[in-house]
Amino acid sequence: MGKAKNAENDSTKVYANEAAMDIEVLDTAHQISSDSWFQVAFVLTTGVNSAYVLGYAGSIMVPLGWVGGVVGLLLATAISLYANGLIAKLHEHGGTRHIRYRDLAGYIYGKRAYSLTWALQYVNLFMINTGYIILAGSALKAFYALFRDDDQMKLPHFIAIAGVACGMFAICIPHLSALGIWLGVSTVFSTTYSIIAIVLSIKDGIRSPARDYSMPGDDDTSKVFSTIGSAASLVFAFNTGMVPEIQATIRKPVVKNMMLALYFQFTVGLVPFFAVVFAGYWAYGSSTGAYLFNNVTGPIWVKGLANISAFLQAVIALHIFASPMYEYLDTKFEIKGSSLNIKNLLFRIGVRGGYLTFNTFVAALLPFLGDFMSLTGAISTLPLTFILANHMYLVAKGDKLASSQKLWHWFNIVFFSIASLAATVAAIRLIVVDSRTYHVFADI
Repeated sequence: MGKAKNAENDSTKVYANEAAMDIEVLDTAHQISSDSWFQVAFVLTTGVNSAYVLGYAGSIMVPLGWVGGVVGLLLATAISLYANGLIAKLHEHGGTRHIRYRDLAGYIYGKRAYSLTWALQYVNLFMINTGYIILAGSALKAFYALFRDDDQMKLPHFIAIAGVACGMFAICIPHLSALGIWLGVSTVFSTTYSIIAIVLSIKDGIRSPARDYSMPGDDDTSKVFSTIGSAASLVFAFNTGMVPEIQATIRKPVVKNMMLALYFQFTVGLVPFFAVVFAGYWAYGSSTGAYLFNNVTGPIWVKGLANISAFLQAVIALHIFASPMYEYLDTKFEIKGSSLNIKNLLFRIGVRGGYLTFNTFVAALLPFLGDFMSLTGAISTLPLTFILANHMYLVAKGDKLASSQKLWHWFNIVFFSIASLAATVAAIRLIVVDSRTYHVFADI
């Protein structure tokens, strides 16, 4: 009895019925079941209000317009909350706590699904991490351009600096739960650049003449593919493909607490998101760029503060989406104990530093990485968040669901499968078009 009690209190223990699936479920080297739902809510909100939000007025609203953009964002909010809730409710399916997405898929489907899910998730998170390094580098470049009007420093140089900063942060923070106070710091940074973006956009919008809100594009074909790509960005804005990994850090009752965190994320947490996106598009219309602070006008010191805040927040946010890879590596090589242990410290320097070095290289190499991120979203984010979530819930609940509920889940599976296919085609077309314009290591 004493041994069982100790196991129950072990913050890294994973409970799994390995006989139910043809894979080994490893105890995690990271801390689990330690965080309040409020801290987890801030983890989720940090991701959704990251520096990515500064690009959505251009990448979502411009191609979709007022009606398509507003309706699309509201629908994406509701659908994303529903899909993430399905995954959260399966966290303890079969009396087993599934702290990794691949563990849940493996439990329900078997070994092949475990491997496929891990591959899709890895690609998805790798591209998100690489995108954060580009965002951080772009924010640094924008800050530099406020004070220096020369070509001494190119975007790849700023990306390299951002990569070093992300690596140093990854070495210092051992696991997701250890973010702690940094979530508050991140909130300060995101609040800073959000308020500045909203205020300066409204100021410019009041002073500027009537804006053009028409959908850009040389022909109808271009507009159609742009619309499809933007529709894919709608779901990419709210979803991570790592709900089980985040839920693993929450205290019991894990399902109830995770649902509270999700409700916070998709209500209060989205207020600054919508304010930045709508204010930016209202102020600049179809001329809104991929980085909102390249459009706004205002005092140099204010724009400088906003860009530095965006840079620092991107460094913190990247750590959230890199945590599944860190957990995998730390668990595989049994990196446990004090984070200041010399062995553990050297491991993080070598392994995490190497991982982020590769991220940084890819970020600098491909100037139009956003196209590849659209492709990644189509082939991984959509399947993980919507197709797989609905099908896993359908399989897990089985006969407990009414016929109407089963029909609803099948409708979602078919609909998002078609959407994933369409988004894949649109992303490939965009990559082909942009590959004719840009070269590697370009300064854009």
